[in-house]
Amino acid sequence: MNNKQQKTPFRLKLEGITKAFPGVLANDQVSFAIKAGEIHALLGENGAGKSTLVKMIYGIMLPDSGSIFWNGEKIHIKNPKEARSLGIGMVFQHFSLFEAMSVLENIALGMDNKLSKKQLEAKVYEVMDTYGLSLEPSRIVSTLGVGERQRIEIVRALLLNPKLLIMDEPTSVLTPQEVEQLFATLRQLAKNGCSILYISHKLHEIKALCDGATILRGGKIVGECDPKKETSKSMAEMMIGASLQAINKSTIKDFGEIALEVKNLSLAGVGDFGVSLKNISFNVRHGEIFGIAGVAGNGQNELQSALGGEVVLKDQAAIKLNEFLIGNMSANDRRKKGLCAVPEERHGHAAVPDFNLKDNAILTARDRQNMTKLGMISAKHAKDFTKQVIDEFNVMTTGSAAIAGSLSGGNLQKFIMGREIMQVPDVLVVSQPTWGVDAGAAAAIHQALIDLAAGGAAIIIISQDLDELLELCDAIAVINEGNLSEPKNIGQVSIEEIGLLMGGVHGQNSEQLTPNSEVIAS
Repeated sequence: MNNKQQKTPFRLKLEGITKAFPGVLANDQVSFAIKAGEIHALLGENGAGKSTLVKMIYGIMLPDSGSIFWNGEKIHIKNPKEARSLGIGMVFQHFSLFEAMSVLENIALGMDNKLSKKQLEAKVYEVMDTYGLSLEPSRIVSTLGVGERQRIEIVRALLLNPKLLIMDEPTSVLTPQEVEQLFATLRQLAKNGCSILYISHKLHEIKALCDGATILRGGKIVGECDPKKETSKSMAEMMIGASLQAINKSTIKDFGEIALEVKNLSLAGVGDFGVSLKNISFNVRHGEIFGIAGVAGNGQNELQSALGGEVVLKDQAAIKLNEFLIGNMSANDRRKKGLCAVPEERHGHAAVPDFNLKDNAILTARDRQNMTKLGMISAKHAKDFTKQVIDEFNVMTTGSAAIAGSLSGGNLQKFIMGREIMQVPDVLVVSQPTWGVDAGAAAAIHQALIDLAAGGAAIIIISQDLDELLELCDAIAVINEGNLSEPKNIGQVSIEEIGLLMGGVHGQNSEQLTPNSEVIAS
């Protein structure tokens, strides 16, 4: 039996894979292998080369040199269709979806075997039922949040019955209960022989799920490990090649007066699938970090737009910023009064991909950073501020003239967060602050948010990452179907209760919901 196992080829093996772009060596002699039925993690900080590597496995890019072996045979994967024909499926972090088309139409475009609409819809519902995923096939993609779009990618990949499934940050949108359900499914897939290449910055997930891990840094493999024998901290330090700094958060808080008061904020949903906000009320004090948890598609985008001023309300008293009633003010006027905001989608919303970093800085910081004089923008002032953001937040880029779309997702996120934090607002509303960001960068962003609050700012964090909210926030509420639960101090609520609220369970006390749950320490 041992001899037979030794002769069994790896499902996927890479030897000396190298890929270069102008001025960047993305992958440098990368070699590793995945066995049939293995759940293998690919770890690395932003810009380490993970995305480039998996794109070559999936046929989106071709390596400059090196070899790919599939079940022991050397192959050349020229395009994604060839990858799918081998049995390779991929769930992208950055979505390959057509916004003007429906969920079902987008799934159909990813299918090489043509099925009738009725047959495909039946298969989609079957996969969703099996995996506990929720989508409405007839919805237009442009009406969906980031989390819902990710579910489309997951369903589309699983419809292929893959032999190798590449998953890039697949749990960002799930409740704790749904994560466990997905993990059970992935373990069953692996038991049935499917190999899984798993990319996540949630290192506790890697520990719980994965059999092995390969660590990339600067395009090179710098180590391998058994995640179950490591700590999240030790894996993070392997990724960044340095000690991970613990977040410095004071346990003694002296909050100031109310900085932002939201009172009976209601907003009709846009289109057939928009989520209506229903009498949302909460207060955030100076120095306080207030978290809003929830599964994607429950009104987070609508709430962020209403708070940030992208949607102007009829009732000016629905939002009060310090002494100002701002409900009917534009986003720019709110910025002048002291409220900055970061939407969840960085490409095309928080930043313009085709603009350089300096121009992206001008878009939101021109007034608060006094970049204009007599209607003219000071290019030097804008460049200096952009450089400060790049330096302070360790953005890996060639400089202020770099095109935003050329940055890795994590580095662009660091720039966007830095651009808003360094404007030192009275109130910061941020959605998904560390979406797709590595452990080291996430820690830096978290510390910057804590420091901003310590300086007196009120911060609202809208996030699907429950661990992030529990680590940062002083109080938390849950949004579900446009309703906001009663806010509670972190020390008064359990993880299980939050997860159930995220899943739509309302109207019961915590003892009834989770009799054995442990209350989160404040």
